[in-house]
Parts: sequence; C-alpha cells; structure tokens
Amino acid sequence: MSKSLNRKQWIGEVHQLLDTYCDGCFLNSHFRKENGPRYAQSFCIKHCTVGEKLKDYGKKLS
Repeated sequence: MSKSLNRKQWIGEVHQLLDTYCDGCFLNSHFRKENGPRYAQSFCIKHCTVGEKLKDYGKKLS
C-alpha cells in the first residue's frame, strides 16, 4: 500500500476488508454465541489476521 493514499481511499480499503472477510465470519458468530460480543470483538482485534490489518489501517487514518 502506498503512503500517498488519501483518507477516503484508506476508508475504502477498510470497507473492502470488512465486506470481504468479516461479514458472515463463522468464528465471529461462533464466539459471539458462545462467549458474548466482547470476547468475539477481542478475538477479532487480537488474533485474527484481518483484525490486525484493520488495526494497521486505523493507525494510518489517525
């Protein structure tokens, strides 16, 4: 990814990742049912490779 991407393009990248990988994610829905929404979100942020990529994009946007 180029550092020259503007804010709108970064947000588009985030939406594309979410639409491609996170919508309908089996692990998220499983953990949400078994352990609750906080655990599911924590898993996604800390352990999922897509979550790590989203964190990286978030740092670039802030």
